[in-house]
Amino acid sequence: MAISVPILAIIFALHLIAFVFAVGAERRRSFAEVVPDQYDERTYCLYSTDASTVYGLSAFGLLLLSQVVVNGVTRCLCFGKGLVSATSSTTCAIFFFVFSWLSFLGAEACLLAGSAKNAYHTKYRGIFGGEDISCATLRKGVFAAGAALTLLSLVGSVFYYWAHSRADTGGWQKHRNEGVGMTEQPPEFGKV
Repeated sequence: MAISVPILAIIFALHLIAFVFAVGAERRRSFAEVVPDQYDERTYCLYSTDASTVYGLSAFGLLLLSQVVVNGVTRCLCFGKGLVSATSSTTCAIFFFVFSWLSFLGAEACLLAGSAKNAYHTKYRGIFGGEDISCATLRKGVFAAGAALTLLSLVGSVFYYWAHSRADTGGWQKHRNEGVGMTEQPPEFGKV
């Protein structure tokens, strides 16, 4: 298996779009303000937009799709003729496989937990006038950590794909009988 430029483009595009969604989720986190209820003594939390939940889940889905593409193309490090031998390319492929999966799982955990926590809203704060009780909001930096781990997953996935294809083909793969063929003379022109 040689390196395929369209596969690399798909991996880059999915990871970068997931990164943009994760940064957008961090920028659009929900904020809450305490508002008095007009009918009784209670106060409640009024939340801003829930756009970051949608952004975080979109980044989660795109990152998952990219990981499926990488592991589908490389067949999840299970098959291939070059992975049987113990070469430096095989070692690199195994290292970047583990690195890619660790950064992927960390990014997915941050994005999913951030989306779930951002979607949670405290309704009423209580009758007892507890002004020290705060509204539940997402901490700053959860989606940013997911975005950073998304970039690390991008690096790990690209290098894993490169090392796996190099280990599978044994380095450079020589292409034969490709191109325009301008140096060869057809046999019917050789006869006069």
